[in-house]
Amino acid sequence: MSAFHTTTRRGFIEGAGALALGAAFAAPARATGPKPGGRLRVAIAEGSTSDTLDPQGYADNYMIAVGFATHSTLTEIAPSGELVGDAAESWESTPDAATWTFRLRRDVTFSDGRRLTAADVAASIDHHRGEGSTSAARDVVAGIARIEAPEDGILRFVLDGPNADFPYLMADYHLLLMPAEGGRANWRDYVGTGGYVLESFEPGVRTVLRRRDDHWKAGRAHFDEVEILFVGDAAARAAALATGKVDLMNRVDLKTADLLGRRPGLRIEESTGFLHYTTPMRTDMVPFDNNDLRLAIKHAVDREALMARVLRGHGTLGNDHPIAPSVPFHADLPQRVQDLDRARHHLKKAGYGGEELVLAASDAAYAGATDAAVLMQGQLAKAGINMRVERVPADGYWSNIWLKRPWCAAYWGGRPTCDWMFAQGYASGANWNDTHFSHERFDQLLAMGRAETDSALRAEIYGEMQGILRDLGGALVWGFANFVDAMSDRIAHGPEVSSNYALDGGRFIERWWFA
Repeated sequence: MSAFHTTTRRGFIEGAGALALGAAFAAPARATGPKPGGRLRVAIAEGSTSDTLDPQGYADNYMIAVGFATHSTLTEIAPSGELVGDAAESWESTPDAATWTFRLRRDVTFSDGRRLTAADVAASIDHHRGEGSTSAARDVVAGIARIEAPEDGILRFVLDGPNADFPYLMADYHLLLMPAEGGRANWRDYVGTGGYVLESFEPGVRTVLRRRDDHWKAGRAHFDEVEILFVGDAAARAAALATGKVDLMNRVDLKTADLLGRRPGLRIEESTGFLHYTTPMRTDMVPFDNNDLRLAIKHAVDREALMARVLRGHGTLGNDHPIAPSVPFHADLPQRVQDLDRARHHLKKAGYGGEELVLAASDAAYAGATDAAVLMQGQLAKAGINMRVERVPADGYWSNIWLKRPWCAAYWGGRPTCDWMFAQGYASGANWNDTHFSHERFDQLLAMGRAETDSALRAEIYGEMQGILRDLGGALVWGFANFVDAMSDRIAHGPEVSSNYALDGGRFIERWWFA
């Protein structure tokens, strides 16, 4: 085995430099160092009355924020974009990358005073594994054949095949570390190793967190208290921020971002990452089981117009696959543009007779999702496609609409590696495969890429996979969006923020402070 290290495959992640803070409308407040104290009030755009404390079901930024504030993971994506240890001190692999050994930090403690053990970690990962698992992270941990604890503080993952990216998977926001009781992870008491403890939890309404006095992680968890509110309407979030009822909001309405940013005491921050907007078509349901119909829709959409009208330039064009330009092994495929003649050609091949196609949309999917759907309706009409937009409620969108309707609006936070994104969202049978895409060659390539350590060969493999999704998949990925948030100018953070997920990779509560 190679020597233990605190980061792994650094050269790989260095290609993802765009994880760092992008262009900001105003510079963040900074001090000589973090200052403790204060009550942070946050208005989050995503949330639902169906939210649960069980990390198996986390699906939105609200629960990501709660989870990362109260719990640790083995690894985390640092603001610099590189992979670093969280509860793990270091890790190493066998030469074939089929067995990974993690050494745990000795000072990690739960909020009830217990020290984190290898048994706790094993139970926490097993919480998402096993026959019949419905966890959203089931596919993230599916490659683990068994977990061993050869000695105190040492955890060994024996995989069912090589996986050069395995340590990245351990940063997944579902894989929170929980205490083991009777060999099973206890999530119900919500005892974690993070910097905060849960004071109250009202799903889809409000969560209150209190800082631990005995947190083991130096330089983290500065706010005394944190109040997280679900505010689904962008105008209501902005009004709450402007009147001082909250200190921070995500998903600023881009039509009013400049105006909001000019208000005294407020600033807008923008960062680039892997966030992308899509309209998944279920390839296992009529009429979207016909690839010619899917191609007709993809060719009929005017991505430039969507970028201008919905994102107002705050992003880059999508090309019907989920790999952002900042992700290593992004393939430089010819950019798909609106081509009405080609759209009509595929419509004819599909045997389309003017049947109404229904796109379910809500701004719960992303700010401007309903506007984007209406724009698409007009664009598709030019090619002869009869489309209707069904406006659906924001509450329960991710439990009632996404993954269930034949066609809907959606967003993905993206993932730092091709393998992670493909395995969770596009592999046959994956829990979050929202297009229900199944392609034998794609699955074969996924296994090949995971085992390959030669970068040139991996680039070829992942390039072919992106091409398969672009031309045969069910996801219309029209744009990669920047994260645009608004906040009080009293809020401070380091010079960079992670953009693998919104709000500093979801870890803003433990990383930020009041200046």
